Formats: sequence, structure tokens, C-alpha cells
Amino acid sequence: MTIWGHRNFLILFFTSGIIAFGNKIYELALPLILYDLTQSAVAMSTMKGIEFLPNLLLAVFIGVLVDRVHKKNWSLASILLQMLVLLGLYATLAYGAPSLYVLYIGGFLLMTFGYAFSNARVAIVKQAIPTELLTSANVSLNFVTTLIGIIGPVLTGLMLMLPRLHDGLFVTAVAFGFAFILLLFLQSNEQPRAQRQSSFWKELLEGWRELRRNRLLWLISLTVIFLNCASGMVDTTVIFYAKDALLLSNFELGLVWSAAGIGGLLGSFIISWLRRRLKVGTLITLTTLCLALTYFMMYLSHSAAMLGVSLFLNGWFETISVVCIWTFRQETTPQHLIGRISGITGSLFKLGMPFAVAAAGWISAFTAPSIVFLVAMLINLILFVCCRFSPLWEKQRSLI
Repeated sequence: MTIWGHRNFLILFFTSGIIAFGNKIYELALPLILYDLTQSAVAMSTMKGIEFLPNLLLAVFIGVLVDRVHKKNWSLASILLQMLVLLGLYATLAYGAPSLYVLYIGGFLLMTFGYAFSNARVAIVKQAIPTELLTSANVSLNFVTTLIGIIGPVLTGLMLMLPRLHDGLFVTAVAFGFAFILLLFLQSNEQPRAQRQSSFWKELLEGWRELRRNRLLWLISLTVIFLNCASGMVDTTVIFYAKDALLLSNFELGLVWSAAGIGGLLGSFIISWLRRRLKVGTLITLTTLCLALTYFMMYLSHSAAMLGVSLFLNGWFETISVVCIWTFRQETTPQHLIGRISGITGSLFKLGMPFAVAAAGWISAFTAPSIVFLVAMLINLILFVCCRFSPLWEKQRSLI
């Protein structure tokens, strides 16, 4: 059986596509709503920083809970709560003048419930898909995400041309409603866990020990901390740079942003081919260097076309890196620990994000947004040198 003959995978595939579509809308809508309200890069970067806090503060605990609960029910509850938050934000913006704190809290809750869903999905994929098909499954799930990444920003740009920016939040809530209904049809073979003999904290410690035992995954996790810092700084600044420096309209911003999705889509086609020829550590190291080059291209961008090309290449290399990391984590983690490992690594991955994103806002405010791209390039160049002379490149060939 191929991955496309797997019923549960198809449900997860289409559910992920719908949620990715909704995410693309509100991820662009919320910062732009803040920009219209404040005209401030600091306010936009603060929103992005707050959105990463759930991963930093709660991912570890969510991971333990996911290993304890029924993952389908957990996923359904996560989607439902996101719908309620989105509808609440929409109503607040439509019928009142909300403070920035209401939007910040809304962003925090959306990311919290969003991570709760994504962690459970990782566990469901691990449970439902044979190990030899995990790479294909992750490539396919990334494919639909990047495909929606192409369409989502364009549609968002069209919607943001309307008088009411917050309509995008209502559309997102409706999209999540469709995902909720589709996920109801997932056939779950999860068995109730036996009576637990260990406490919550002991189970958390068990997950931490497994991560430290998996030496290569530990090194990859440390690497991703800094990769995400650079990526988060750039993602936050690109919107402000396009609006403030290049003076792009919302529709033009949507078109330029879709270039990253096109690059990610094309990059996903060659991941399986690359993994058959190169080690995971080698791929992560090389893509780190390539991402540094794309950040330098963004620094040199003085037109929408140049910015679009740099985002295209950035999406290409980032997709290769991300899928390799996800797949390796699933392949090397025992089934009963996948939730905890995903939670712990998810928390580590975002460890520096709030600070990096906040720093990007202040750099943009006091110097120029383009300087953020240079800082991100420098982070990746240093990281490339460290990876090149680490076990990611040189050792544990049999594990990679």
C-alpha cells in the first residue's frame, strides 16, 4: 500500500491543508491589523514574539499530556477552541475598539491551541503510518502545507484589500470548522493506556532522558534553536520591510509572500531524492549556509521582484531542512514517547524566538529593517561553521 491508499493519512492530509489555509490567513491578518492600528514595527514584532511563547512555555507539558490522552479527541478540542478564539477576536474588532492586549492574548491562545493540535498530529502520524512511509507522509503533509502557502497569501492579499481586515479572522474560523468535521471521520485505533504507575513529572523526565540519549537528535535540537531565531527575525521583518520600505500594497505583499510557498513546494519534490544520497546532518548543515545566502539577498532587495526571488529560495531550502528534521525525529523516537519528545524539542526549537523577534522589532525601529536580514545572515553563517565541524557532519553515519 502506498501512502495515498491509507485512509487515515488522507484525512490528516486534507485536514492539514484546511488548517494551513486558515493559518495563512490569520498569520498575515493579525500583524497587518496591528500595523493599521499602530503603524509600529515594535507592535508587530511583539505580536510575533507572543505567538511563540506557548511553544516556549507550554510545549513540554502539552507533550506529556498528548502521550496520556486520546489524540483524536484532543485534536478536535484544539480545533474547536481555536474557532472560538477567532470568532471572539472577530466580534471584538467588528463591534468595538479592542486594546492591543486583547489581540496579544488572542494570538497567544491561537498558537497554544494550534501547537496542541500539531503535537497530536505528529503522534497520530507516528502511530498510523509505517516507519518506511514516514518520509513520504511528511513530504506529502508538507506538500499540502506549502501548496496552501501559495494560495493562502494571495487570497489573504485580496481579502485585505477590503475595508475590514478582520474579515480574515472569520474566514479562518469557518475553515477550521470544516477541518473539525473532517477529523470526526478519522478511524482511531488508540487503546486506553494502562493504569499509570508514574507521575506527570516522572513521565516528563523519561522524555528528557530519551532526548539526551539520542545524541544526534539533541544536536539537531540545539541547531534548530538558532535556525529558528534567524528565521523568526526575518519572517517578522519581511512584512514590515515590504510595507514600510518597498511600499507594497496588501495584495502585492500577498503575491510576494506566495513566492516562499512556491519555493517550498518545489523543494518538497526533491527531499526523498536528497535523503537517499546525503545524510540528514549534511543536509541540515548545507541548507543552513544556503539560508544565509537568501537572507543576504533580502538585504539587497530594493524591489518586489528581488524580494520575491529571495523568498522563493528561502522557502526552497527551509522546506528541505524542516522536513528532514521532522522525519528524523519521528524515525528515531519510540511510539510511547513521541508526544513528549515532540513537546520537549518543540519547546527547545522556540527557546530564543520571542527574544529574537522582539530584537528584530527594535532593530527595525532604531536602524533599518534591512539590517535584520544581515543579522540573520550572520547567525546562519556562524551556525554553518559550527555544524560543519560537529558530529552532525562528521559522525554517527549509521544513524543518519
